Amino acid sequence: MTEVDNILACSESVTEENQNYFFSSTLEQLFTAKTRTFKSDKTDSVAVIGLQRYLTEDQSVVGQHQPDIYSYDITVTDGVWQAKCILDRGLNYLVEKNIIRSGIEIKITQCSFLYNERRLGHGCVCIEKIEYGSLESDVLRKIKDLDSVPMLSKDGFGNMALQCDAPLQVGRKHYLSLWNNEDPEGRIWVPDIPPSDVVLDVSKTTLLCHLESSLGCMFQPLPLLVRVIHKSRLRYYGKPGLKIEYPYQAYFEVADQSGTMSLVLWNELCLEWYQRLNVGTVLYLQNYSIKQSYQNRSRPHIDNHRMKSFHSVEVCLNPWNPTAVLTVVPAKSVPSQWGLPEVSYNFTTRSELESLLNNSVCDVIGLVTFVSRVERIRSKGNKGPEKYWTYRWVHAVDGTSSIPFILEIYASSQPEIFNGIYPMTYLVCTQMRKCQDQDSLPYLTSSCETQIFTTGYHKGQPYVLDNRVKSFIQWTKTLKDTVMMKKTVVGGHYSFPHAPQIFTQSLADGSAQVPLVAAVDLKREIESLRYREHKRLAIQGQIKAVQYMIWPEEALSDQQMFQSGVGNIMDVPDPPSGQKTIEVTEISQNTVPSGVQSSSSTRKRKQPRKRKMMRCYLPHARIDKNSEAGQDFTEEEPGEQEEQSDPGTEEDIGTIENNPDQTIASGLQVPSEIPQSEGNTGVRAVANCYTSWESSSWQEQKKEVSEYLRPGGVYLESLSQRFRFDDKNILLQQSNLHAARWTPEETAHTLSPVACKGYYRITILGINQQMAIDAAFVPVMSSGDPRSLGLPQDPHDNTLLSCLSSGFICPLTDPLFQNEAALPEPEEILATAEELKDTNFVLIIDLCHLGGEKVELLITKVYRMTDIALV
Repeated sequence: MTEVDNILACSESVTEENQNYFFSSTLEQLFTAKTRTFKSDKTDSVAVIGLQRYLTEDQSVVGQHQPDIYSYDITVTDGVWQAKCILDRGLNYLVEKNIIRSGIEIKITQCSFLYNERRLGHGCVCIEKIEYGSLESDVLRKIKDLDSVPMLSKDGFGNMALQCDAPLQVGRKHYLSLWNNEDPEGRIWVPDIPPSDVVLDVSKTTLLCHLESSLGCMFQPLPLLVRVIHKSRLRYYGKPGLKIEYPYQAYFEVADQSGTMSLVLWNELCLEWYQRLNVGTVLYLQNYSIKQSYQNRSRPHIDNHRMKSFHSVEVCLNPWNPTAVLTVVPAKSVPSQWGLPEVSYNFTTRSELESLLNNSVCDVIGLVTFVSRVERIRSKGNKGPEKYWTYRWVHAVDGTSSIPFILEIYASSQPEIFNGIYPMTYLVCTQMRKCQDQDSLPYLTSSCETQIFTTGYHKGQPYVLDNRVKSFIQWTKTLKDTVMMKKTVVGGHYSFPHAPQIFTQSLADGSAQVPLVAAVDLKREIESLRYREHKRLAIQGQIKAVQYMIWPEEALSDQQMFQSGVGNIMDVPDPPSGQKTIEVTEISQNTVPSGVQSSSSTRKRKQPRKRKMMRCYLPHARIDKNSEAGQDFTEEEPGEQEEQSDPGTEEDIGTIENNPDQTIASGLQVPSEIPQSEGNTGVRAVANCYTSWESSSWQEQKKEVSEYLRPGGVYLESLSQRFRFDDKNILLQQSNLHAARWTPEETAHTLSPVACKGYYRITILGINQQMAIDAAFVPVMSSGDPRSLGLPQDPHDNTLLSCLSSGFICPLTDPLFQNEAALPEPEEILATAEELKDTNFVLIIDLCHLGGEKVELLITKVYRMTDIALV
């Protein structure tokens, strides 16, 4: 039976009582229809269970746009069935911005069945149009055991299909991690399992020092007996047109009594062996090949081993021609007579870090006190498919200094460890490289050879016998948990090193420490951001208005939001250039009970009719087709339709449930003739404007502004939270990237942001007065804020300009002491804002896409013109 027959059989086997569910009715209509495409008029929602990414097989251009490099399989459920479908590539941007994500509900309005024209009986369902639904799925809430829901897939139905770990496009054999290319993804990767006992004949082996002379020889070299002393992260080198099913590569450094050499694991062997080969593993290698070494790559620092390194050749382990044979020797079976060197480390204490030269490499161990949210940066100079590096910042103390290690840790192909770093755990990082800018604290950044280990993963690691590690463990036994817990923080915005005191730009090519962009280009930079992508940019402009917004902002119900005059904004962005949407507006006669007051005013307001927004996504190809058919969908004026909805209906499709971590700040009113880009805000709560200042020239200048960007305020993800073990899982969930597969969420206790009672919303007018933009300034107020570390803390007079220039309010409070001098009130700071009037500045802005509609714009430093140098 072909898979098409299987799916047909599944649609026919549904019982009468399930006929009203989405999949049972949709599949029946899809296969009985005379056309390939099926348009659904049902209002039933389905929940997104999981998203899976892979390199696309078909590189055809969608419309007039560049082809998408990646494709996505999406698994959805209606509560009775699960189904894995292909997502139309015109909707890829919804995944890339984390709009479509696991755990939400969507309404599938159009789908089709795609046959594979090169394979008999192969095909799958393709989702072509959707409407966005609730952030919290009622469907998933009713499911007690997700694995018990039968699957409709290319293998038929039943739990056996859940074991399928391959893309629906039959030309691809494996999935990539959803947010990067370095992490192993799926059950095809063999986990680390204890080696079985072996009996080896080691009488006929060769040494690494003899392999250089074997290069080019026709005979097969003798077996090798080596120990792994370093391990690099995975490298994925797949690209369109490459006919390799598993394009992976991993480097190891191995050693025997004669020296060290690089070993390369290729393709399918990475799946079988990468997670089983660890630092300290002893290998017996047969059927390997010798190749000339690739010189243009990073190498681990191994001077501490005091052994000769052979760099001219490398050992290659291939899945074919020849097929390499690897045998892991259990540690208990390794006799000292083999002469294999022990793994050596170069642990450095925090007190010694200052004396190390820049770019020096060291290993560190520390007690974690701060873990930032995970962010991504786009890989530069990448000739292959577009990819992102994922990273996070960590502070760790070792008792030798009052200043912690500042660690920039990139994903090291250890996703369970990387995503599981949290305060009060012991963290070991190997092969870290020292970086230090002028007038800045040193920090350590990871390399390709960095391995990380935290609590639960230390057992059996060679470093547990190191004297520096033993000394650290003894120090931790002297600590009091209650004292250390007061210093622990998780998540929030964090960027290091801090902006320099002087902003310099090259006269030759215009380059600067931070890219200086035109204000009119800022919109393009914001729109190009993908989920959790971070950028730091500089713009020139004037500060025209400042509002102090109280935090936490008051979360309101839907009715209160409409009463306070805040529209119900869809949590979906405008699509990329060329991508269009159809918006459908429903108007209900329901009104809000009279007497309800706005959070920012005690004045009663006229109750507007409730509006529900539904945004329907069309891929590029569908837009082109609709245009040819005469349907007029323009980007400036999308087709809208208003309907009367029955009183009392509770249709959730197209609306957003209020969420405390999504906030909207009501701000300066902009004349209707000025286009406002509110697309990157999401649904937010109404903020209380405590006090404000505005330049006397702003009202006139505002009339000349061609566009005013108001991308949002401060979100829950923007602020660091106090760590508590009771909330560990929810805090990790918030600070990590959104999971590819849905799991039931835990309910958090009341979270405690670190020393944040409010923030300043700054209105910036570009230097050419064509573009205005709102950005937030969250000053550092406490030494318990992780952003305070390394921040120049010269005393200042707490004027608004000095706070913007320094980044903090003076003096910083100490969270361990309650009786300290009171900080100035926001009114006192804003009373000094007049000195900003009609003055040009250079402003450093950190941009980060937080998913959905939430885009964070934070001002981290403001330069006076006297603080700028041309070199």
